Amino acid sequence: MNGKARIDHMKYLEGMEIISHEIYDAVLKEMNGYRPEHYGDSDVMRALEHESCSVDDFKVLLSPAAGKYLEQLAKRAKLEKDKHFGNSVNMFTPLYISNYCENYCIYCGFNCHNRIHRAKLNGAEIEREMQAIAATGLEEILILTGESRSMSDVNYIGEACKIGRKYFKNVGVEIYPINSDEYAFLHSCGADYVTVFQETYDSDEYEKLHLSGHKRIFPYRFNAQERALIGGMRGVGFAALLGLGDFRRDALATGLHAYMLQRKYPWAEISFSCPRLRPIISNSDDDMSFSLSSDSETVGERQLLQAMCAYRIFMPFAAMTLSTRERTGFRDHAVAIAATRISAGVDTGIGSHSDDTATGDNQFEIADGRTVDEIYSALCSHGMQPVMNDYVYV
Repeated sequence: MNGKARIDHMKYLEGMEIISHEIYDAVLKEMNGYRPEHYGDSDVMRALEHESCSVDDFKVLLSPAAGKYLEQLAKRAKLEKDKHFGNSVNMFTPLYISNYCENYCIYCGFNCHNRIHRAKLNGAEIEREMQAIAATGLEEILILTGESRSMSDVNYIGEACKIGRKYFKNVGVEIYPINSDEYAFLHSCGADYVTVFQETYDSDEYEKLHLSGHKRIFPYRFNAQERALIGGMRGVGFAALLGLGDFRRDALATGLHAYMLQRKYPWAEISFSCPRLRPIISNSDDDMSFSLSSDSETVGERQLLQAMCAYRIFMPFAAMTLSTRERTGFRDHAVAIAATRISAGVDTGIGSHSDDTATGDNQFEIADGRTVDEIYSALCSHGMQPVMNDYVYV
């Protein structure tokens, strides 16, 4: 598809619910005006001395200048984490039930032009997968699909949520954005929370990376979390895929998006995910490659930890998930500093928990393939308290 034939990435498609853009406008205004290179050592020290973290302080903590004070940031982040979460770490696992996708996102292994083995679990297969996961002791599940309404419609996802409620105390969904009435339907089926990755908050970069499909519509994706809360979801998760654009500006927008939405919906449970780009399966002869702009900064472990510490200091009550995209040693240390949630026994393929061989290809490569028992033991050995469930239903 040539560029002239592509749909306008800022224009809603038919059937997409339009809600207020007040938060959208405010976040993008702050992000577009952010100049991280303008801050210096004195700004960092002043921000760290403040009892609470303002929006201006958050900008400072994400700056290159603050990177030189990573140890001080980590100490402050750990102080906030210990104050609000103690040494507890929630454990869960994602379950991919379908990898069919209708979007052309050039960085994703599921994209519709990638010739991978596609698969979709039926109800019986979903139940077997969930039984196998529940047998490990986990009590929280995150249900994921590729972004295809035709192959994984809302009713199909709702049935998966109903099965999930039979085996787990907490059920989350990470699916394509939908309207508020559809989120209400999934909530009635047993879903508790919704996670949506904006990928990048830079609309120009977003347009270059999402070439076709419903995901191309930037504002509709941006407002997904608010529609989920309107639909009655208890919690919502936020993330940018760090490395697609300027990670400091993306991290700022992610934090502000969550912050402003919580101010509007103070009862909402807010969480962050902290993913970086990972290698994908790519076997297309088409132009599937992409590169970051020459002025983009590499997101190494130090930069990732800086962003996590900034999130923790800015929103100390928010949960934070660290992906299996990261290596074992980094995850073990980061949960003691800033993260509060960790996935275990992860496989990003389709149908791999109850059988030895997955029926569908993986979305991306993971770096931490430890079992639930192995991560549970590792947390204990580091003085952490693994938590399978922190909700009581009456």
